[in-house]
Amino acid sequence: MRQGFPSAVPGMVVGLLGGSFDPAHDGHAHITREALKRLGLDRVWWLVTPGNPLKARQPAPMADRLARARQVMKDHPRVVITDLEARLGTRLTADTIDRLRTLYPGVTFVWLMGADNLVQFHRWGRWRDILNAVPVAVLARPGSGVAARLSVAARTYGTHRVRRGKALAFDPPPSWLFVDLPLNDASSTEIRARGEWKAGPTQA
Repeated sequence: MRQGFPSAVPGMVVGLLGGSFDPAHDGHAHITREALKRLGLDRVWWLVTPGNPLKARQPAPMADRLARARQVMKDHPRVVITDLEARLGTRLTADTIDRLRTLYPGVTFVWLMGADNLVQFHRWGRWRDILNAVPVAVLARPGSGVAARLSVAARTYGTHRVRRGKALAFDPPPSWLFVDLPLNDASSTEIRARGEWKAGPTQA
């Protein structure tokens, strides 16, 4: 595997948690730990994205967001913090997944996302291709449960929803799971609003 890319061997199950992580917080760590516990994952890779096409605001510099993410996860042995999308040059999640499946033959990827993202998932570029390529686990987030279950994506793929967490990776796509879990109300937006995180080269 090329330098700067995480290692994975055929047979492994890797969860992918994408986002701007601007900043990363304990809510991200919480759903990551729950996903590892409930979904039978060998690893979770945080894909810290260069930017979000659905947001006009530009995030803090990548180096700052990577450093904060590593601090939040406290060097968890099964979690990798990575700037893979910047290295791959991809912008759409669907394109990133296509590239990773080519680069890591024999590795099973599971897309992880908070329920708040499922609400707007149908606005993502090539969103159907994501569901048709890899299993998807939707992790409960405060205030998003009902809206997520009534979302365009949830209704469109309603017949493909599964109930077995640790079997999700072995259900052929399209397959998705809603994971109920204890809620953590940490929010990147609120952290920025409180002035605890600002974009800039000096951000710690």
